[in-house]
This record gives sequence, structure tokens and C-alpha cells, in this order.
Amino acid sequence: MIKIGQYNTLEVIKLVDFGVFLNGGDDFGNILLPKNTVPAGTKLGDKLKVFIYFDSEDEVIATTDEPLVEVGGFAKLRIVGATTIGAFADWGLRKDLLIPFSEQRRRLEEGEEVMVRVYTDRASGRIVGSTKFNRFLDKTPANYKVGQEVQVIIAETTELGYKAVINGEHWGLFFKTEAFGKLFIGKQLKAYVQEIRPDGKINLSLQKVGLGKVDDLADKILTSLEIKGGFIPVSDKSSPDEIFRVFRTSKATFKKTIGGLYKKGLIVIEKDGIRLNDND
Repeated sequence: MIKIGQYNTLEVIKLVDFGVFLNGGDDFGNILLPKNTVPAGTKLGDKLKVFIYFDSEDEVIATTDEPLVEVGGFAKLRIVGATTIGAFADWGLRKDLLIPFSEQRRRLEEGEEVMVRVYTDRASGRIVGSTKFNRFLDKTPANYKVGQEVQVIIAETTELGYKAVINGEHWGLFFKTEAFGKLFIGKQLKAYVQEIRPDGKINLSLQKVGLGKVDDLADKILTSLEIKGGFIPVSDKSSPDEIFRVFRTSKATFKKTIGGLYKKGLIVIEKDGIRLNDND
């Protein structure tokens, strides 16, 4: 079954001067892949991975160009125009993505970059964008467990921290105390469920929850020390930014971890760094 607004692998069934036709099945028939996006050496019977969408005439068309986001996904897009029907965003294809006025939380202006959710409008069948995320999120039960690894995209900033979309389905929050390193709107990253609150809201962490994050970091520190000849110029006196740059963790977790390694006699903590303890 052809999925509009997503990637499909389709067979080449006809070669023409202006491109090739792909087998769209009973629902879509022959789908054109224009000549300017046909891979060199393409022949009959080849199966090509293509993105299926609508051209400027609202006809189904294929492309090997890569969009910045598929239907059902979220991405940070640049607004390239505003008209009487809405705003248009560059999503990596020749035809820009329409964000109707009814799908804008505020009027969008040319040149700005905003987070957009791409979906198929049921009434028209067109692929459009929306900045009204609440209508798409938290519509299904959130069956996450504390400590579970999830994929997120940073969507908004608040006084509390950063709101993120979890697995494309639910809202989550990084509190400011958990938002170390460089977080920004549109960044996609791995995170962990830190807490599921009684009201169902989800708090997130950039690190594994509990002892797991300490154990993993301890192994990473010891391995790094061995690679670096037994000394690393990062200590509990280093800045949070420097610690994050080297070990991708918070200063609090780093201090707790090297404290544990020190108590086990595995390292020596010096003023300007940490050193493997070779007094065995």
C-alpha cells in the first residue's frame, strides 16, 4: 500500500523522456518520478526508494530528494512565504509545505524558523503543517517505565525548562536542572524517562536514571583514562560546560561518579584532573 508523505520502495515499470513511471498499484496507478531526480543507470524492473507527495497540480508524484520530515513527524522548518491562505515552509522539496492559518498558534512570518508537525488533512487529502501540537499529542496512553530510553525532539522552551515530544506521541519535560549541554528547539536526541507524575505528565533526563548512569559513566571514565595514558585534565573543580564537553554528563553526576571511583581506590583526584591509581 502506497503511503503518501512517506518513503516507499516502488518498481520501475516504464521509461520515458521526462523520467520514469513507478508501479503505484491499483490505488495510484503509474506514479511519475521526474527525470531530474531519477538515479543514473535506472532501468526497467529496478526498485527505487522514493518519497511520495503531491506536486503543484495536486497530482501524486515521486522524488528521490530527501524531505526534512515525513508525515507524522516533527521538524524545525524555515518559513519562506506568507499568503492569504497561510504560511509556506521549506521542507526540502520543490513544493513548499503549507501551514494554514487555522493551524498556526500565531501568525507566522517569512524568515523565521518554527517547529512544525506534518500531517495529512482528512478533508482535502493534502499534506500540510501545524504548530498546534496539543491536538496530536497525548492522545494514546503513555505506557512508559521509569528509566526507559526514548527518542525526543525539543519543541518549546518554558520557565521550567524544555518541552520535548517523546517518540512522536507524547509531551515530556526537561527541567532546567536536567538541561545541561546544548539544548535547542529542533534538536533530536536520546533521553530517559525520569518520572511519571500522578497527573500523567512525564519528566525526562539526559542521563540514565539512578545507579545505571553512574555505572556507565564510571566505565567511560576508566576507559578514557587508560586511552589517555592515565590522566585526564578534568576534575570536580572543572566547569559544568567542560565536564559536559568531555563526558556528556552533568557536574553533579560526574562528581558522584569520581567520588565512588576514588573510594574504591581506582583513581586519584588532583587539583587539575583525575589520574589512574597505579599504587597496586
